[in-house]
Amino acid sequence: MDEVGANLRKRNLQYYDLSARSNYNFEKPFLWLARRLSNQPNLVFVGEHAKAPEFQIDLNIVREAEKELEQAAAVAIDEEDIEN
Repeated sequence: MDEVGANLRKRNLQYYDLSARSNYNFEKPFLWLARRLSNQPNLVFVGEHAKAPEFQIDLNIVREAEKELEQAAAVAIDEEDIEN
């Protein structure tokens, strides 16, 4: 543990190592604070629910795009095009 964490623990203050970039322990201080404010030590955060898409995808358009992708993948590439 680093010096800051050790000093906070000596004073009986809560401390968490966290990283906003990698989301490491990002929710821990908020969970601790929520438990403390609500006086519920067993409080847990629930995960996000997957929302229904706002629009429907037409399967015919998907199939057409897949066909175009297959056709594009089958086209031969000239060596001259690669060099230029």
